[in-house]
Amino acid sequence: MNKRKRLLELIREKALSKEAMTLSSGKKSDYYVDCRLITMEPEGATLISEIFFDMLKDKGVDSLGGPTIGADPIAGSFAVISLQHGQPIPTFIIRKEQKTHGKQKTVEGPLREGSRVAIVDDVATTGNSLLNAIRAVEEYECKVEAVLVVVDRLEGAKEKLAERGYELMSIFTKEDLLKNEP
Repeated sequence: MNKRKRLLELIREKALSKEAMTLSSGKKSDYYVDCRLITMEPEGATLISEIFFDMLKDKGVDSLGGPTIGADPIAGSFAVISLQHGQPIPTFIIRKEQKTHGKQKTVEGPLREGSRVAIVDDVATTGNSLLNAIRAVEEYECKVEAVLVVVDRLEGAKEKLAERGYELMSIFTKEDLLKNEP
């Protein structure tokens, strides 16, 4: 079975809930995808990272990261997968707010100024958290080469990112998850 098909099975089985929810964007939805149930378990984390690694092969990325909490487990598993493929790519996470103690960082991890980065997250709805992550790495004078998510809810993120010159790539869209096919 291919990686994408298996990952879709896992998401439908363990992370897709067809009940009314309020999303972090404040929008109401008749379904919810709790991707952390997939990104934080071994098979799901491995599949996502393998697929993202394949998607990034030709992008010349030096580092990968995104907004905490959605990107945290993806970044950790991606670092391992990249090493296993003989192309180690360091990762980072972006805090919601700058620390008020210690080094007062917004970005945690070995992100170097001028790096070519991929921004990742588990789910995209409006694109606001992705844009905040992009702004954070741009403060390090990094160049965003790719923006990837596991699921695009098709609620404006792709268009909002395109307005800023970024292409949102996703493994799945809302349509993939909600099809009646197994």
